Amino acid sequence: MRVIDTAAGLTPEALGEVLGVPVTAVRREKIGSGQIGACYRLRLDCADGARRRLVAKLAAEDEGARSFLWPVYRAEVAFYRDLAATVKVRTPRCHYGAISADHTSFVLLLDDLHPAVQGDQLAGCAPDRAAAAVANLAGLHGPRWCDPALLDVPWLKPVGAEDAARLGEVFGPAVGTFVERFAGRLDDRDVRTLRETADAIAAWVVGRPDVFGLVHGDYRLDNLLFGDDGRVTAVDWQTIGLGHPLRDLAYFLGTSLPPDVRAARERDLVGVYHAELERHGVTGYDLDACFEDYRFAALQGPLITVLGCAYGTPTERGDRMFLAMAARSCAAIRALGTLDLV
Repeated sequence: MRVIDTAAGLTPEALGEVLGVPVTAVRREKIGSGQIGACYRLRLDCADGARRRLVAKLAAEDEGARSFLWPVYRAEVAFYRDLAATVKVRTPRCHYGAISADHTSFVLLLDDLHPAVQGDQLAGCAPDRAAAAVANLAGLHGPRWCDPALLDVPWLKPVGAEDAARLGEVFGPAVGTFVERFAGRLDDRDVRTLRETADAIAAWVVGRPDVFGLVHGDYRLDNLLFGDDGRVTAVDWQTIGLGHPLRDLAYFLGTSLPPDVRAARERDLVGVYHAELERHGVTGYDLDACFEDYRFAALQGPLITVLGCAYGTPTERGDRMFLAMAARSCAAIRALGTLDLV
């Protein structure tokens, strides 16, 4: 399948070929920060007079970055190719996807969901929006809950003991760097919680293996689009993997809601999620078990926050976002007694 390697390749001829519709003109606008890849909003004029709006996702412009980022490119293309049709989570429709043999170049042509509005990780969200988001999340988890066929998907790999040990070796120093970088801006309680999380992370990441499924990995407000009709759509599937599904739920609630709001509403919100799991066919998993797994899963918050900070390009907004996510998720870990469960 044809891979469009750069923005210059988004020509009427190339797009017409891959879409199977003659295209007479293309206008493109770069969107996003471009840290992981390059995204463009496309407006297409077609030979039949129709106009189409799409978003094109391509590999990073930096060739060196591509050689490092290829696993996330493979994951996102494979998600749309192999998994999206088997789950009920709302995602943009994928009109075309292709990736090179070495996985360093790819193209995805997705629906442009304008005028849906991106969530704001810094601002957080109201409980009604959180309820819509967790209901959508259950559409990812429920249909493939504990599905043994997932273990046979060649590009999905559950975390094993060696992976867990390596994560522990990487995460501890990353926490140290995070604490140093934000010295004076982190609450002392959060510093202690981060260091205790680093000590526990290797055991945690392989904990409770009897429940497993698809995990988005970075299900947070900046990766969600909210429509006028209240519907939520999840984007950015580069971190899709196998693990305990409640990691996504704990990460979303722990980083998206101010601690007082989370504490007041989290049982209701976990209840919304659990009811949706049952609607998608999950049985033998009661609400009490779900809430206990939610408590256990809360270490996902500092894990993704610290690693995202370590490997992302520093920006002023990014720093404020990571600080807010760390503070919120550390407060959740303490309130939920998560470290006592590892």
